[in-house]
Amino acid sequence: MPKCPHNRRKSICKECKGSSICEHNRIKYMCKECGYIPKLCPHNRRKYICKECSGSSICLHNRIRSQCKECGGSQICNHNRRKSQCKECNGSQICRHLKIRSKCKECLADKDNTIPEIEEYTKEEYEIISFLAKVIFINS
Repeated sequence: MPKCPHNRRKSICKECKGSSICEHNRIKYMCKECGYIPKLCPHNRRKYICKECSGSSICLHNRIRSQCKECGGSQICNHNRRKSQCKECNGSQICRHLKIRSKCKECLADKDNTIPEIEEYTKEEYEIISFLAKVIFINS
């Protein structure tokens, strides 16, 4: 899949006006205003994962089957963790610093290209710098 400058799939990038983005600034096939009709249960949830309706993806333990440890769900690894977040399995959500990618301060700083090295700053300084970088980005 081709990536855009924002490191997303080009077709679903809102900033790049991707081909799969509708006039309402949503992914076309998920936009209710463009005609998407979700399969919702009476509880206004996706039917297959509604616990009250005993959706098809709910197991005997009242969990989403693929994530249930007792059922041996497909998203659980041999170490009894979510595959995507298991360090030993090199899960897709683990960064090179062996932390969960979305919570890794070093990876977030690298992504911005605004902070050279995170170790140089205290937590308060980092928060101020991050805030100022966002303000500058928004105003530019």
